[in-house]
Amino acid sequence: MFVDRAVVKVEAGTGGSGQVSFRREKYVPLGGPDGGDGGAGGDVLVRADSNLSTLLDYTYRDFWKAERGQHGEGSNRTGKSGADVVLPVPPGTVIRDLDSGELLGEVLQDGDTIVVAKGGRGGKGNAFFVTSTHRAPREWQPGEEGVARTLELELKLIADIGLVGQPNAGKSTLLSVISAARPKIADYPFTTLSPNLGVVPLSGHRTFVVADIPGIIEGAHEGKGLGLQFLRHIERTRILAFLVPIDAMDWQAEYDQLRAEIAAYSAELADKPHCIVFTKMDLWGDDPPPDIDAPGAFGVFAISAAGRTGLDALLAGWWDRIHALRQAVEPPREPSDLP
Repeated sequence: MFVDRAVVKVEAGTGGSGQVSFRREKYVPLGGPDGGDGGAGGDVLVRADSNLSTLLDYTYRDFWKAERGQHGEGSNRTGKSGADVVLPVPPGTVIRDLDSGELLGEVLQDGDTIVVAKGGRGGKGNAFFVTSTHRAPREWQPGEEGVARTLELELKLIADIGLVGQPNAGKSTLLSVISAARPKIADYPFTTLSPNLGVVPLSGHRTFVVADIPGIIEGAHEGKGLGLQFLRHIERTRILAFLVPIDAMDWQAEYDQLRAEIAAYSAELADKPHCIVFTKMDLWGDDPPPDIDAPGAFGVFAISAAGRTGLDALLAGWWDRIHALRQAVEPPREPSDLP
C-alpha cells in the first residue's frame, strides 16, 4: 500500500530536575552542597532511510515520545540524558508543523537527519548556586519540558524523469519495458492508482530513475481524478515526459491540456525541461510521427513499448539531457582538484 502523507504527534523528553544534596563524610565538617544537575531530555529526529518507499508505518502508530532525562544525584552526579527517538522516512519527505504550517525541513538523501522536537534542558542542582556568600544553597531547578508538536509528513518522490499523460497513455507499459518495475497494466483507465519508480540501466554503469504518475485528466489541479493527489510526486523530477498515444483523437489538444494542468498546478513545474513521447506507434505503421506544436520541448520521440521500437533513441535523448543537468549542478572537477 502506497501512503504519501501522514500526521504524527511527537513529544521530546523532559529534562531531569536538579538535586538538593549536601556532602556528608566522616571527619569532613561542613562538606557543602553536592547536588548534581538533571540530564537532558531526548530529542525527536526524522531520518531518511533509502530502504523505505512509503509512510505506511505511520498509519499504525501516530504518537512518538522520547525518553526523559534522569534527575541529578548527590556527589555532583549528573542525571543520565534521555534517549533520542528516530522516525525513519523515505528520502524526499517534507516535514511541516501541522498547527503553524512552518516548514521544518526535508530529507533528500539516505541518512539526512533533522531535529523536529528538542528535548528539555536538565535543571541545575544546588551545587550550581554556591557563592562566596551563599555557602549552603537549597535552590534547585526543575527540568524543562520537551517540545511537543504535531507533524505533517509528506512524501515527494525523487526521480530524473516524470511520465505525464492521460489514463491509458502507456506510461506503465513503458516503465515495465525499460526498467525492472512491474506496475499494474490493464486495458481500462486509472489502472495506476499510486506512483511507481523504476531504475533504467544503460551501458557503462549509467542509470537514471523514472516515475510513473497516475493518469492526469482535465481539472486534475482542482482535485479531479487522481492527478491532484499525486502531482506532488513530479515536483522533484528533473525532466517531464508528456506521453501522447497515437490513437488519441487530437494529439495537439491532448498535449496542450497536459501542459495546462501542469502550469495550473505549479508554474515552477511547468518550467522544467520536457519532451513529447508518441506512444503505441505500432498502431500507426511505418509513417513518421505527426507534427505537433511544442516550441518548448527539447525533443519529440515516437515509440512502441509493446513492439520495443524507438526505445533506444528515447533513452539516449533522456540520458543526454539528464547528464547535462547533472553536470550543471555538479560540474566535473579539474585534475588539480582531484586528491
